[in-house]
Amino acid sequence: MNAVNQALTRTEEIPLSFRGPAPTRSVAGFGFWLFLLSDIVIFGALFAAYAVLSGETAGGPTGAELFDKRHVFIETACLLASSVTCGFALLSAQRTEKLATYFWLAATFALGALFLALETSEFSTMLAAGAGPSRSAFLSSFFALVGTHGLHVSMGLAWLVLMALQIATLGFQPMVSRRLFCFALFWHALDIVWVGVFTIVYLGAH
Repeated sequence: MNAVNQALTRTEEIPLSFRGPAPTRSVAGFGFWLFLLSDIVIFGALFAAYAVLSGETAGGPTGAELFDKRHVFIETACLLASSVTCGFALLSAQRTEKLATYFWLAATFALGALFLALETSEFSTMLAAGAGPSRSAFLSSFFALVGTHGLHVSMGLAWLVLMALQIATLGFQPMVSRRLFCFALFWHALDIVWVGVFTIVYLGAH
């Protein structure tokens, strides 16, 4: 009876949200994969809209006339490099090396912020030239697709700062490690989406 009572006491000490047949890590991972899949569906719809509307310029400038491929290549290099530094941050966290984790997270933030700065510069140049989203269906779909990706990168940078603060205050607790892993998945997913943007939108411009 004592063993049963002790087991019941331990069970009652576990929050209701953490109880269940599956480990917390599995439930959290499953939920986050559902979130990523829903995000992929959104980007899939935006890619489809761009594919349909990319030729509808309404007599305005085309992608080949507007896009600076060298500029976009630098953007791409920054984001892909940030994926590498994010991977190093995750590896450092698994080894509970706090300073190394901070360093790689800071490098990831810097590269992501540089990507956003370059993208903002591109948008500003296009708007100054009168090539805003209201100019044609092609530009509307372009700004919707690329702008949505940029918004996700901004959210990722805010999440990164929050993760650094949690590591500073809570250390490498299982909860923090799970959240850092989810952040890494999110960041890598954004890189994959950007490879699609770079290939379809910029390299495929005509």
